[in-house]
Amino acid sequence: MVMSLLSEAIGRIEALIEEAKNSQLREPMAMSFSTTDLQGRPSVRTLLLKRVDERGLVFFTNLNSNKGRHLQANPYAAVCSYYQGAHQQVQVSGPVAQITDEEADTYWQTRPRASQIGAWASRQSEVMADEQALLDRIDQYEKEFSGRDVPRPPHWSGYRVTPEHIEFWSGHPDRLNQREHYSLKDGQWVKELLYP
Repeated sequence: MVMSLLSEAIGRIEALIEEAKNSQLREPMAMSFSTTDLQGRPSVRTLLLKRVDERGLVFFTNLNSNKGRHLQANPYAAVCSYYQGAHQQVQVSGPVAQITDEEADTYWQTRPRASQIGAWASRQSEVMADEQALLDRIDQYEKEFSGRDVPRPPHWSGYRVTPEHIEFWSGHPDRLNQREHYSLKDGQWVKELLYP
């Protein structure tokens, strides 16, 4: 059976992640994640990729955060991961959609309890008076959920970036870098080489 170009690209991403994990990189799943607001103003931050397969790249967040609000306004994002040891990077862009409650619940149950409490306590991206305000909220939710499982907050879930473009960049001498671009055109994946 001939491997599809999307399968090939996803396999390459998985191989880079595995290599990064084996290299003792502190955050091998870190990726820069870029969104825009309704006025087209960009914003980028680093977050953690939690799953990748042919359906896309999954991450989790507070839905009320800046990125959550941006994705409600413009559900499209670009992702970039740089693998320093391999001197390679991957860029992925495409539409973004919230994952199912079942997928979010399954991942939520794997999070440490302190991270679960933190998800309830943090009003992500809002102005905070001081650090004590956060500590007080952590204490509040530790008491509220004492002796029982911490449920997933209604404002916390995951998103999936469905690839439309995937580009692999490999560093070469004299800045003659290799760029391989996979893109979805008229329902078909194509692979092209780009000038450095």
